[in-house]
Amino acid sequence: MFRWLAAVALLLLAAEVVLSDPPITEATLVPATDPGAPTEVLDPDFAGLEATLIAEGLQGLTDVTGLPGSDAFLVTDKRGKVLVVEDGRVLPDPFIDLTDWVESKGNEQGLVTVELHPDFENNRKVYLFFTDVNEDSQLVEVVASQSDQYRADIGSLRPILELPQDQQYHQSGSIEFGPDGNLWLSLGDGGWVGDPFQRGQNPTNLFATVVRLDVDGATPYGIPSDNPFVDSPDGERREIWAYGLRNPWRIAIDDVTGDIYIPDVGQEGSEEVNISSLGDGGRNFGWSITEGTLCFRTEICSSEGQTLPIFEYLHAGDGCAIVGGGVYRGEAIPELHGHYFFADYCLGWVRSFVYADGQVTQFHDWQDDFGRLGTVSSFGTDASGELYVTNLQGEIWRLDRASDS
Repeated sequence: MFRWLAAVALLLLAAEVVLSDPPITEATLVPATDPGAPTEVLDPDFAGLEATLIAEGLQGLTDVTGLPGSDAFLVTDKRGKVLVVEDGRVLPDPFIDLTDWVESKGNEQGLVTVELHPDFENNRKVYLFFTDVNEDSQLVEVVASQSDQYRADIGSLRPILELPQDQQYHQSGSIEFGPDGNLWLSLGDGGWVGDPFQRGQNPTNLFATVVRLDVDGATPYGIPSDNPFVDSPDGERREIWAYGLRNPWRIAIDDVTGDIYIPDVGQEGSEEVNISSLGDGGRNFGWSITEGTLCFRTEICSSEGQTLPIFEYLHAGDGCAIVGGGVYRGEAIPELHGHYFFADYCLGWVRSFVYADGQVTQFHDWQDDFGRLGTVSSFGTDASGELYVTNLQGEIWRLDRASDS
């Protein structure tokens, strides 16, 4: 009963159905993106997808990432452990145990991300993002054993970036390494209703942003020379790549195209997917003047200087909180290369589309293939690029080519 009540509480927090001002109005800046009816995604002979249950009986799952040269992968438990899953079972010893360092009592607190350095096989570096016992956000580095990639030494922990928090909400915290070798980190606005600290449009702080760091160039990190505000005279933080975000959960970089997918959880009306690229920093995605393509602050609502989302769906009957996945580049299903996958936290459906030449195409809802996957919390990939989905029911699912039977 307790776990059921906790799940309901999470749903309510994610949806954030509130009656306070400022309200979403019916006016929109541009029509909401409408993908129309699902298009034929692939050859009619394609058998479709199925969701294969890989592991169950876990708790608080927030991220999955594969270990190179292995079928095993790391899974984050928001209470503070990074677990190793091999052949569908959780190994008895965690990769690392940070429970003494992590505060996870809040629904949006805890250990939320694990990511390997691109040169992990040589330098064994791993990056984690979590809420510490002072309820602040921490980006840290740990080093795995040279002889056992299933273990990391807590004594190797190196703090990289600390972000003091005022509330337990909208801490986001997804990490990606891009083909440029830099670490990209998404950060929410740190509030709950209506951007209470007015951070969304204030790039002089790191809240409500995607930051881009050179973790190899300096201690604790360096600033890439082509970051958009690196020479700004107006006080914008040099770490920032993009801003105007509410709670971007989870960013993904397509190494083939260089596109950076930035989903953003909405408040009352809209869930959105934004796009940046490796060569186009400094974009303003609108929060909290706008929520997706909807006006949020009606007294100042304008799209001037903003980049509108490439895709959105509205809350009315369709969901409550987007969970970003990634662009499929796995080995097993080449027909799906280029499809960006995402889910809804409340309704548990999984959908995908292809973004090409500035357009969203080949939108597809996969419910007819494998139904809904519970209270979806995150996506991840293994070392072969195959796509996994986690949920608050403690399950890990892999998306596979459907059998012909």
